Amino acid sequence: MRFNIEGKAFQQQLQAVSKVINAKNTMRILDNFLLRIEGDRLSITGSDSENTLTAFVPIMDVEGSGEIAVPAKRLIEITKEISNQPLSFIINDETCEIDLRFLNGHFNFMGVNAADYPEPRTMGDDTTQLTLPASMVLNGINSTLYAVSTDLNRPTMTGIFWDIHEGDVTFVSSDAHKLVKYVNSEKAPEIEASFILPSKTAGIIKTLLSKEDADVKITFDKKGGLFEFGDYYLYSVFINGNYPNYNRVIPSNNPFVLVADRGSLINSLRRVNLFAPKSSNLVMLSLKNEEVVLSAQDLDYGTSAEEKISCEYNGNDMNVGFNGVFMFEILSNMPDDTVQLALSDPARPGIYSGLEPKEGESLITIQMPMVL
Repeated sequence: MRFNIEGKAFQQQLQAVSKVINAKNTMRILDNFLLRIEGDRLSITGSDSENTLTAFVPIMDVEGSGEIAVPAKRLIEITKEISNQPLSFIINDETCEIDLRFLNGHFNFMGVNAADYPEPRTMGDDTTQLTLPASMVLNGINSTLYAVSTDLNRPTMTGIFWDIHEGDVTFVSSDAHKLVKYVNSEKAPEIEASFILPSKTAGIIKTLLSKEDADVKITFDKKGGLFEFGDYYLYSVFINGNYPNYNRVIPSNNPFVLVADRGSLINSLRRVNLFAPKSSNLVMLSLKNEEVVLSAQDLDYGTSAEEKISCEYNGNDMNVGFNGVFMFEILSNMPDDTVQLALSDPARPGIYSGLEPKEGESLITIQMPMVL
C-alpha cells in the first residue's frame, strides 16, 4: 500500500496520539502507532490498553488498503525533522518494510505486523448516548481536574465523577483535602447516569478538545465510554466503584462570608507560602471587619511572614488555618475576579465560590481546615 500525506498535519496528529502511549508498556505492541488506511484518510491509533486514542488525517494518491504498526518514538523523531514537507509512504504488506520519501531523500525502516494490536473493547447492547457542547465538557474538566486524588489506595477518587441528571451535568473531584463541584446546565442531558472518568483520560480530552469543536458525542456503558470530537475518537475504561456521596461533605450553613479580590489573595499567598512549614504548608487567616491577615511561621528555621489584604467580611472575628498550597491551587483555578469564602468556625470546611456566578453554571470548592 502507498499514500501521500501533508507532513505538518501528520506530525501534529502523531504528537496528539502519543499522549496516550505509556513510556513503558507491558505489551510491546503498544510501543507502536497503528496506521490504517480508511478511504481518503489515515487513522492513527495509540493505546495503553485502558485508553485508546484514534486521530484522522487526510491522505492522497492512495493505492491499496490495510494497516501496519510503526514504532511510535521513531516515527515522531523522523517526522519532526521533515514535518513541513509532503510525505510519501510506500509500505510492503508482506515484509512490513516502510519507504518514507520526502523532497530531498527517503528513509527506510521496519514496521510491525498489526495483527497483534489490540482492538478497543466492544460495548454491549446496554449503551447510553449523550451529546454535549464542547464548552460544557471543557469547562467541567478544567474546573475539576486539578483536585483529583493521586492516592491509589482510593481508586474511585483518582478520576472525575460525572453525575448526569435530567437537567444538568455535575462534575466532581476530590483528594480528601479539597472538593470541587461544578454544575453546568448549558444543555439538558435528559437522562440519569454516572461514571468516573480517569484523570489521564480527562487530561487528554482537555489537551485535544477545542472550544471551536461543536459537540462531544459520548457513547458509554458501565465499563467504559467512547468520546468523539473533531478528528478524534477516544475510548476509555472507566474507574470501577461507587463515588463517595459528595453532597454530604458540603456544609449547609456557613454564615460568615469573606469577599476579596482573587488576584490580591493569590499574590499574597505566593509570598506567604514561602515561609510556611514544608511539612504542613499551614497558613493562618485572621479575619476582621475590613481586612484579612495571612501569616505563616516555620519554627524549625525561625522564619515568619505576615501580610494584610483589604476585604469585606461579615461575621465574627476568627482565626482559621488552611493548607496554603491547596488554597493557592483553588484560587488559581477559579475564573472569577472577586471570590468569596464562606465559613462557620475554624474546625469546619470553608466554601469558595465566585461573587457573580455565570448563568447556567455553578462552581463551589470545599477546603478542609487545619488545626492551629
